[in-house]
Amino acid sequence: MQSKPTTIKEIAKILNISPSSVSRGLHDHPSIGAVTRDKIKQLAKSLNYEPNKAAILFQKGKTYTIGVILPELSEHFFSIAISAIEDEAIKKNYTVIFAQSHDRYEQEVKLVEKMKNQRVDGLLVSISKDTSNFDHFETLNSFNIPVVFFDRIPPFKNVHYVACSLETATVKAVTYLLRKGHRSIGMINGPNTLYASDERKDGYKLAITSNRLKFDPSLILNCDLTEQGTIDAAEKFLNHKRKPTAIVAFNDYVALFLIKYLKKLDIIHNFDIVSYANLPIIGYLDHSPIASVEQYPYLQGQKATNILLDLIHSPNVKHQAYYNTIVDADLIINDVRG
Repeated sequence: MQSKPTTIKEIAKILNISPSSVSRGLHDHPSIGAVTRDKIKQLAKSLNYEPNKAAILFQKGKTYTIGVILPELSEHFFSIAISAIEDEAIKKNYTVIFAQSHDRYEQEVKLVEKMKNQRVDGLLVSISKDTSNFDHFETLNSFNIPVVFFDRIPPFKNVHYVACSLETATVKAVTYLLRKGHRSIGMINGPNTLYASDERKDGYKLAITSNRLKFDPSLILNCDLTEQGTIDAAEKFLNHKRKPTAIVAFNDYVALFLIKYLKKLDIIHNFDIVSYANLPIIGYLDHSPIASVEQYPYLQGQKATNILLDLIHSPNVKHQAYYNTIVDADLIINDVRG
């Protein structure tokens, strides 16, 4: 059975000196004579003494730990972002704690509380699809725990965030479909609670009106990002008086749900589909989105982590200005027909 770690108190008892003297001796404090310092260090070494890092970090007021809350760790986008977060954190000797909300607001609230209780120095967050109340993040201010949002961000500017230019990306996506001759373009958007859904809608509308076409709001349908929600939206489009010939899907997962359903009905060839996230798997499908928006998850995770570390080491910055960082998105064409 492994013995308990040696403590400063035990070293002090053996040498018949105070624990504070042992501590000062181990740190070469000038108030402790050279002979006593040597005795302290030799005994500590013979007893395999290891400093209590937790206690030292507690005294410094830092744990050198950052928390990360994501909707789903299994999603390829977030797995890439995680790699960037870990890479940047390790460079600065930080440990990372990951947690997933499973796209549920109630779970997200609980995780924020747990991260606070774990005494993380800062928090990186991509919010759940149900999050519309942000009070649980406001409570972190009183504990001096900075928060940086990325990808899925709150709908206001007075927070630190890194996000992709989704409105601009959507303009590119819809314009691409218009140039291919489509005039009835549907959009399966995300929940109304997500700011990213508004950005996609604004980009869609801008692309349509910029090409002197009439904007039809009935061609934009919101869904809960599940397979059944995608099927429900697809059925509405199939029964729409202006049945779309092309569909913009909220992300590649929604696109995959849509493709699966249209293949089942044997009408997949009647539609061109554009999506977001640019998952590697779509390049191996028989029927894949003809284009997908690349949102650069590694770059987003990298920038968000560096901003958070800056806030941790410069606590006054977060009260003076907010980091609002936008990453340019690109439309990646997968359609060999051009």
